Amino acid sequence: MNRRFVGRLGAAGISALLLAVPVLAQTPAPAPAAAPTAAPPPPTLSRIRETGVVTLAYREASIPFSYLDQNKRPVGYAMDLCMRVVEALRRDLKMPSLRLELLSVTPATRIGAIKEGKADLECGSTTNNAARRKDVAFTVTHYYAGAKLLTRVDSGISRLSDLRGKAVVSTRGTTPLAALRAAEEKGIIGGARILEGKDHDESFAMLERGEAQAFAMDDILLYSLRATSKEPQRWAVVGEFITVEPLAIMLRRDDPEFKKYVDTVLSRAMIDGDARYLYNKWFLAPIPPKGVNLAIPLSPLMRDQLTYPTDKVGDQLGG
Repeated sequence: MNRRFVGRLGAAGISALLLAVPVLAQTPAPAPAAAPTAAPPPPTLSRIRETGVVTLAYREASIPFSYLDQNKRPVGYAMDLCMRVVEALRRDLKMPSLRLELLSVTPATRIGAIKEGKADLECGSTTNNAARRKDVAFTVTHYYAGAKLLTRVDSGISRLSDLRGKAVVSTRGTTPLAALRAAEEKGIIGGARILEGKDHDESFAMLERGEAQAFAMDDILLYSLRATSKEPQRWAVVGEFITVEPLAIMLRRDDPEFKKYVDTVLSRAMIDGDARYLYNKWFLAPIPPKGVNLAIPLSPLMRDQLTYPTDKVGDQLGG
C-alpha cells in the first residue's frame, strides 16, 4: 500500500477499512436460479388425440383376465373390457384409425408402466388398495377375488367354521394362510390343524393325498386347479370369502378427466349387460388355449357391482 496514502488515511481510517473487510466477506452470494420444474404430462385424452395412439399394458399369464393365447395374442376378460374403452375412444374422438399398441408387463413393472406414461391402461388382475392408490388410480372394480376353500364334495365342509378339529392347508407366505391363522386365534376354526405347502401344487397334492381336508386359497386359483385336475367332479369350491380383493384396471393418478371417461365406458358396459356377457364368456365357458371351463359362478359382490358399478372399495368405506 502507498505510504502517502496510508498517512492520509490515518489510524482510524485503517481500522474502519479493516473492520469493513469481514462484512464484505460475509455478504451472501446471490442464490442460484431455481431449476425449472418439469412440465406435467398432458392429459391422456389430449395426448391420444394428438398422437393417434393408445397403449394397453397386458399380462402374459393372468388367466382368465389377461394372458397369451395359442397365437401369442393377449386375450382375457380384462383385455376385452379395455378394448371396449378403445372402441369408445375411436367413436367419441372420431378417430376410427386410432392405433392400438400393446405393452407386456409383470407384477413388478405394471405400476411403473402407468406412472411413467408407458401405457394408458393396465388390463390385468391388479388389486385396488390404499398403498397403490398413492401411485396410480383405478377404474370401477371389474372382479372381486377372495380366498375360499377347495375340498372333496363328500367332505361335509361347506363353510369356514366347519374346519374346527380338521386339517387345512394353505400355501406358505400367502394372505389366505395369514387369514387362517387369524381365524384360529379368534376361535372361528378352533382346534383346526393348519398346514403349509411350499407352493400351490404341493398344497393341492396334500389335499389329494388326504393329509388335509381343505385347501384355502384365492378362489380363481382353486377353480383353475379343480378344472385342470384329473377328476374335477371330486372337488368343490365352498364357503364364504375369507379375504376379499377388488381387481380393477389401472390408469394415471393425476388425470381425473381420463378416469371419468373410462369409468363411464365401463359402468355403461356393466349396466347394459355387456360386462355380464364378457363374464360368462371368460368364467363360465371354455376358454383358450385348452378349452377349459373354469365354471366360476357370479358372486353376490359381483352381481351388485354389475348392477351398481363403483370404484370405491373396502378401505375407502371404513371396511
